[in-house]
Amino acid sequence: MMTKTKEPLCFIKKHKYLIFSLLAFVLAFSFFLFAYPYHLVRREQQNLFLYDLAYILRTYQGPGFVSRFLGDFLEQFFCFKILGALLVSTLLTLTAVIVYKIFRRFAGKGFSFTFALIIYAWSFSRETGNTFITQYTIAVAGYLLFIYAALRFKGTVLKISSLIVFVALGIWFFGNPYHKYYGKLVGKPEFENEKLIAMDVETFRENWDKVLDLADDGLLYNEACYFQNLASAMKGQLPDKLLSRPQNQSNGLFLFVNEVTPFSNGAAGELWYHLGNMTLADQSSMVAMQSSPKHTGVRFIQRLAMINLISEEYGAAEKYLKILDKTLVYHGWARSMMPGRQNDGTIEKLNDYRSRLVKKDRVAPGNHYYLLLKDLLEANPNNLLARDYLLCFELLSFDLETFMRDFDPSEDKSHLYQEAALVWLNIQYGLGKITDVNFEDYGISEETVGRLGRFYKYPENYKDTYWYYFTYARD
Repeated sequence: MMTKTKEPLCFIKKHKYLIFSLLAFVLAFSFFLFAYPYHLVRREQQNLFLYDLAYILRTYQGPGFVSRFLGDFLEQFFCFKILGALLVSTLLTLTAVIVYKIFRRFAGKGFSFTFALIIYAWSFSRETGNTFITQYTIAVAGYLLFIYAALRFKGTVLKISSLIVFVALGIWFFGNPYHKYYGKLVGKPEFENEKLIAMDVETFRENWDKVLDLADDGLLYNEACYFQNLASAMKGQLPDKLLSRPQNQSNGLFLFVNEVTPFSNGAAGELWYHLGNMTLADQSSMVAMQSSPKHTGVRFIQRLAMINLISEEYGAAEKYLKILDKTLVYHGWARSMMPGRQNDGTIEKLNDYRSRLVKKDRVAPGNHYYLLLKDLLEANPNNLLARDYLLCFELLSFDLETFMRDFDPSEDKSHLYQEAALVWLNIQYGLGKITDVNFEDYGISEETVGRLGRFYKYPENYKDTYWYYFTYARD
């Protein structure tokens, strides 16, 4: 009689390939859910799938129409992290199982399993690629499924002829399983990019506390500074938190829309959207949409809808909302945003953003930040977000003369502004010769003056002050 100890071992031995399949699924699921979740969310943001027969017939034509259709269909669910990880891990595991089934037609279990594992690892690596899209994994799985179906026919002639027919059908159904940008042969996880994508996604969702939780001082990218600065600003803390992390002068305050950095294109407009310059916000979304893998994306359409609602361009807004109304995930939001259907909270938010709108049309590049910010303040002097960005821009650019012209001690109370005013006074009167100055006229507290004295003795203890930045950052 078999002992109880041997029973589980026999079960494992008998079903080891099934167990390995489950482990492969769990590995992929855990990776994309816990280590790499925003990678798939961003893929969904750059995707569009409409429940409209005319759209489907028009969009999914020509070679590869099946893989494109299925890829877009699956990617619409990637905004849900668990569901996205579930779908991708199922696809990867299914690909490996099909490979195993194919090789078992003419090879042993060990060899078949080994080759299935290689294809699984290869497909897994492709899925981690920064610009990869799902249709290319589906294309590989589709070809393999057709090959397996052909090999099930009996007789060599029938197998070969069916294989030729099925491969030809595969070319029409699934197209090329490779693309030099969006379906590369190999990929690798880029965890720093994952962090940037996470901050970008949560910025778009306006989850400001989450953006700050994701912030990492070791992530030395202008984009990381940009997201953290914007999140701090939206919480009314930009000047107080500005120098709590390293700043690459003013490059972490703004991102410039260009053709070289597609990722930054979509992010660049988020600041201008909240500041009130809808022209630059619109440009950012349009350029980002055109430079995305499929030249579309629900994120950009959603942002364009909001921009036009705020600008009271209702015809354009309804055009975008009607597109989103044909999606599965966003149709409820689209209907709730239609003029005449908005609730009190939505109307209040739209009116708040309308109060910030710039009134002047300026023909100038999007990197003329001083002029753009002054235009916003001219339109609404109470735009505190624009005011903080203006003053912080001047300070990070070491332009103390302009800062002192724009600085209002009765309104601008942050310790950062007080520290900068003290630097300016020291420049004007000479280092240590400002004893006769009435600091209250400049909004400078006695505590700030005392901290400056301690800074001279122990500068390393005051890295989050403007004094430290002014002294050392220019080098």
